[in-house]
Amino acid sequence: MSPAPQSVTPESERGVITTALAIGLVLYVTVLRLIFGAHVELMPEETYYWNYSRHLAIGYLDHPPMVAWLIRAGTAILGHTALGVRIGAVLCGLVTSVFVYRLTRNLYGRSSAALALGLAQVLPFFFLQGLLMTPDTPLTAAWAGSLYFLERAAVGGHARAWLWAGLCLGLGLLSKYTIGLLGLGALVYLVVDPRARPWLRRFEPYAAAVLAFAIFSPVLVWNAEHHWASFAFQTARRLAGRPRFALPALIGAAIVLITPTGFAAAVRAVASRRFVASGDADRRAAQRFLRIALLVPMAVFVLFSLRRQVKLDWTGAAWLAALPLIARELVEAGGRSASVVRRCWRASMLPTIGVLCIAYPVGLYHLARGLPGLGYDRHIELLPVGWRQLGRRIDAVVERYRREHGTEPLVVGMDRYVIASELAFYGSARPDPVADTTSGHLFGGMGLMYERWFPVDRQRDRTLLLVSLDRSSLEAASVADSAASLGPIRAGSLTRDGHFIREYYYRFAYDYRGPPAAH
Repeated sequence: MSPAPQSVTPESERGVITTALAIGLVLYVTVLRLIFGAHVELMPEETYYWNYSRHLAIGYLDHPPMVAWLIRAGTAILGHTALGVRIGAVLCGLVTSVFVYRLTRNLYGRSSAALALGLAQVLPFFFLQGLLMTPDTPLTAAWAGSLYFLERAAVGGHARAWLWAGLCLGLGLLSKYTIGLLGLGALVYLVVDPRARPWLRRFEPYAAAVLAFAIFSPVLVWNAEHHWASFAFQTARRLAGRPRFALPALIGAAIVLITPTGFAAAVRAVASRRFVASGDADRRAAQRFLRIALLVPMAVFVLFSLRRQVKLDWTGAAWLAALPLIARELVEAGGRSASVVRRCWRASMLPTIGVLCIAYPVGLYHLARGLPGLGYDRHIELLPVGWRQLGRRIDAVVERYRREHGTEPLVVGMDRYVIASELAFYGSARPDPVADTTSGHLFGGMGLMYERWFPVDRQRDRTLLLVSLDRSSLEAASVADSAASLGPIRAGSLTRDGHFIREYYYRFAYDYRGPPAAH
């Protein structure tokens, strides 16, 4: 007698449909990233980290080296192109998606996993981290992998997962130091969860920590050789200056990173006590793990924001722990027993996803090609627009000087890194723009890694071509006091299809003497 066919439940049907839609969303977002990643000009941060990759090292002043290694690999394959710089981001986005799906499926099933996968594509922080190449990109992928394996180890009880967690944490430390907060969250979970506490008496968690620090050791070596400069930069510098209450800015940044709807959903999901109060021990442990993995990093950021300024991207990767909780809430809000409030909350997520799916290609197309009748914000330093044109203009100035004098000037972007980095990348007409472009630290400002790549003493007696987006920086006393003579200030305008973008200014400084003693 043949076995009776298995029935297909509505829940399983919904899971299959939701999974198919989520995979379609992954493909859609990946295609967007590949197309526009190749055509949208690089952000200033991306060109700065591209300069990292041209000065390959095991450590840098302001970040660990993973971003440089990924860019170097991408450009080795795809050449000196925007997509070559960003292809590592696309791959990291896919890695993040895989771990988000697997983590959520382990805890809450296929339907929730598919929804979490969809959220990992469209929420602004996660969309951009799969497109733009910054230290947050590999950090997010490593954070997702660490979350998955830490859950498998601490909640699921799989001893071997501890070593995989150590590997991911180590790669995360090579990306950005903030992943250490996830390690702190894992320790807190082991202490407070009765079922996980026995792990503290076993060697596997400690082996994972040793492995993570072994992978991180190149950064430790670099810091030891450079007077712990990177650690000092990320600690003492953050604590310097006058106290400032920045908690509203931190909350505002979170709302920008995951949208107002996503932020409200995360708060609701984390605050929910249904599983905590229920008798389901597995779900109670899973929710406790995710809540601690989110709330421990957030608590550190909140405490910091009470006295110091915060940055937009700080909390981004930590929201990974909220995605499974949000997804589970969305699934449960679709049930027949769900309240009207929960149903309305669930319904509000659909327009958010739809708007974002439309807004991304429209916005990226405007950056890449321009929309008819729509101009650009005057703050070019915030936009990947006009840099290629500026690079061609400055290359032409350098070429004229070379023809007239037989030598090439040192191009100096008169800010910390933005102008210098963009001109180095888009200075394709010059023989070696990376070796002949530096920052405003030559006049007493901060230049981050440019201070190490271009020591002041080695630039003395050179002719400098100073480039700025602000005329006043070329008129500063520090400029006049640092050169034997100065050429006239000249101005130009950047445009696209008749739309004004921004003015730029340049002048020559002859026989550079070094920064004034006062600086």
